[in-house]
Amino acid sequence: MPTARQKDACDLLDADHKAVKKMFTEFEALTEARGSAREKKRQLAEKICLELTVHAQIEEEIFYPAIRKPIKDDLMMNEAEVEHTTAKDLIAQIQAMQPGDPLFDAKVLVLGEYIDHHVKEERNEMFPKARASKVDLVKMRDSLQSRKEELMAEFEQIAA
Repeated sequence: MPTARQKDACDLLDADHKAVKKMFTEFEALTEARGSAREKKRQLAEKICLELTVHAQIEEEIFYPAIRKPIKDDLMMNEAEVEHTTAKDLIAQIQAMQPGDPLFDAKVLVLGEYIDHHVKEERNEMFPKARASKVDLVKMRDSLQSRKEELMAEFEQIAA
């Protein structure tokens, strides 16, 4: 009987992708709701921005540098970094706005579409190449998890 593959760095990153996708779906539903969903939207947008900021940081600090050389696809890695920069710019714009601002909903929704595109590329191209490499992604999962917890705690302290 084949043994189940251990959860690796790609699984951890993909769990983040799925969690944030769910939040974007929730946000979209709120934009269509009548009445005052403004506070709910603000809280959800804040959570989305925090999750994506931490996620991008652990990818940039740990995942991308570890797999860049072994997978030998500089263009894909460079694209991912450019996508991160653009997403961070949009996150900063959203964080500087209020839910009542005319472009607030649109910026959050566009960020969601942008992240969808980025996730598809990671899931379909980057993760398979990373898994085919000799990089110990199971060990890396633990590093990503502990760094994620550290960053979340730091950001929560700042927000408090």
